[in-house]
Amino acid sequence: MEQEGKRPTWAQISIPSLLHNYRVIRGHLSEDVRLMTVVKANAYGHGAVECARALESAGADWFGVALVEEGIALREGGIRRPIFCLGGFWRGQAGAIIEYNLTPAVYKIDAVEELNARAGEAGRTVDVHLKVDTGMGRLGVGVEDVPAFARLISVNGNVKLDGVLTHFADADSVETGYTNRQIELFHSAVNIVKSLGFDPRYEHMAGSAGVHAHRRGWGNLARAGAALYGLTRDVLTPAIEPWDLRPVMSLHTRIIYLKSVPPGTAIGYGRTFVTQRESRIATLPVGYADGLRRAHSNNGRVIVRGRRAPIVGRVSMDLTLVDVTDVDGVSVGDEAVLLGGQGSERISAEDLAVEEGTVSYEVVCGVSARVPRIYLRPRVY
Repeated sequence: MEQEGKRPTWAQISIPSLLHNYRVIRGHLSEDVRLMTVVKANAYGHGAVECARALESAGADWFGVALVEEGIALREGGIRRPIFCLGGFWRGQAGAIIEYNLTPAVYKIDAVEELNARAGEAGRTVDVHLKVDTGMGRLGVGVEDVPAFARLISVNGNVKLDGVLTHFADADSVETGYTNRQIELFHSAVNIVKSLGFDPRYEHMAGSAGVHAHRRGWGNLARAGAALYGLTRDVLTPAIEPWDLRPVMSLHTRIIYLKSVPPGTAIGYGRTFVTQRESRIATLPVGYADGLRRAHSNNGRVIVRGRRAPIVGRVSMDLTLVDVTDVDGVSVGDEAVLLGGQGSERISAEDLAVEEGTVSYEVVCGVSARVPRIYLRPRVY
């Protein structure tokens, strides 16, 4: 599947799996709840424009991005559905919000005032969603400050408060008390907003874990991010039966060099691995600059010819060494799977995350831009 004439290292993105996951999540929601598919961070490393095009064709109601720049890229890529900027916008970006028809979260009054001024100059009214901090402790207006903030919005006549949102801090936990408390605080905030004469169309709280486990937290607009890309074990609560989701990304390379070395041979930087037997060592053209973390040095695995082969020595920036002594018939040009499946063996993003001491969505986000994405497409969307 790799591109001819290029380094034989590539990420494969399965659009059929992406659409399958979208339909599973969509089917979990009631008909009156719209779904925002989150494609921030280049669709968690999967390719934002390509994924958004497929999801828009499948009927996605909204797209979620972190940055205005990400929203602009979607618009320039042809996306027409509503785009929500989860992180709001920076000073000086109000004009871009208007020009590209983006909807931002707001939680600072100077941002509201800047947006109002630019919208007035353009003869426009701009929708915003008020972000309320119910317990995440990052961005958002405290519930106690919602009345004053809402009144300040009301005097900015070119800004329309069209939604209210919050962000769950612990929705994947077996213990539901904290999330339930956040839901109650959010409803209090919405009631305050409505009591002041606003009529927001959208109320949203839940990301993937919240959609999976907290029906009371759906509001009328749910947000799906990590689960959309088939990440489950460290995203969804184990207390509830998991969805039938499929991994969307796999990561591949090929053996470019093979050599046999005697016992006692030091392998790689720092001589951190020394062979204990005559060994067959394969060189792979992939390294930590591509997203294969250095943490996999001497404890990672790849799949070659349907068998797991250990990474030996330190993962370096561009190259990684693998012991293929126990892989029968191995040769230069054989495919090595770093993420994904081959034969009966599979390495998941969650598996890699355990070795790295992180989470699966950092694994896929970390596959760098120098790794080309090859898209597997369905015949029809």
